Amino acid sequence: MTINKSEHCRSHRPLASLALAAAIGSGGVYAGPTITYGDEGFVTLNYSVQIWAQGRGYTSSTDSGESTDIFLRRNRITLSGQYNDYVGFYAQLEAGNDSKGSQDNRSVYYRDAYLTFDWSDSMRFIVGRFKNTFSRENLEACLEPLTLDRAEVLSYSPFGGSRDTGLAMWGNLADGHLQYRVMAADGREGDEVVKDSPRLTGRVHWSFWDPEYDYGYRGTYLGTRKVLTIGAAYDYQADVAYSNYPSRQGANDYKAWTADVFVEYPSRAGTFTVSSAYFDYSVDGAINDNPDPSLPVNSELNGYYAKAGYLFPDKIGLGRLQMFVRYENLDYGVNSGYFDNTWMGAGFNYYVYGQQLKLTFEYARIDFDREDPANAALQDYDQTTLGLQLIF
Repeated sequence: MTINKSEHCRSHRPLASLALAAAIGSGGVYAGPTITYGDEGFVTLNYSVQIWAQGRGYTSSTDSGESTDIFLRRNRITLSGQYNDYVGFYAQLEAGNDSKGSQDNRSVYYRDAYLTFDWSDSMRFIVGRFKNTFSRENLEACLEPLTLDRAEVLSYSPFGGSRDTGLAMWGNLADGHLQYRVMAADGREGDEVVKDSPRLTGRVHWSFWDPEYDYGYRGTYLGTRKVLTIGAAYDYQADVAYSNYPSRQGANDYKAWTADVFVEYPSRAGTFTVSSAYFDYSVDGAINDNPDPSLPVNSELNGYYAKAGYLFPDKIGLGRLQMFVRYENLDYGVNSGYFDNTWMGAGFNYYVYGQQLKLTFEYARIDFDREDPANAALQDYDQTTLGLQLIF
């Protein structure tokens, strides 16, 4: 078993597409050097890095000794821009988790590479490799989270992970308060699948106060918007796995759904942020039959997270301080019960220059309902992380 741990008028479309590209790939618009060409075209270069120092209560699945590690959690070069008034593009090179667990000199690869076609604010298209449109937290910019990072497992779909390759149509209605998305992508492929079928995803949200009109979300708007958004999504792919792989019998479909809520309320007393979501992933229990060895254990999982933050209204020293807490509960549909756990974390963000330069600290406690005596990674442990982020 494995576990997979942004209707404007035409003159505004280039800016909107740039915001879209940044929202899908990394975060808000932090414009680096820009080269223009012709009447409509431009390309912008950005660089972003997250450097983490992390202490953890186990070293590996077979070693329960404590470990200390300094690594590049994210390390990205991004090219984004417009070809013309309608067509945009985004390409992001990544060498993430370099030096994590002594794995140095990670290969550079394209994490994102896609084109955007913006016909109107109510009808936009994305084609290429880009973020799955399923869960809110996966769609939240990884460089603008509320807590240290997303859930390690819960917010990522078992086969698409964070990204998938395909086509999405999305848009904003009702003055941006209603947003819809539909996506067809590769999903799970390979010799293990019963039949190579497309993965189909639909998502909708409603913003009661300020609209969230980008394709991507933010984990916090740092008090610049008053937001109350509820959303839901459904994910489906037919014939992804055999319940009896050796005899190639028992075709099982993948089905998942999620519902989420996000609130951010700025006031004179500070900015309050609350966010929560529930998830249900299933392949009809195939994980407990005789599936292929690569079927991920999180193909049978339900759980939820809840997180909250408070941003002080005034500067403290050089920057602004935001406190946060996070709670996760994960129930895997695995008969052994070894994977079920709760995650409790607390920490702070110190924004020296907004999200462009910040320091984050988080302490987390991970408790398993039933510890696996043979696997240190499935036993209770503590985790402490100090992170430094720069966006240029």
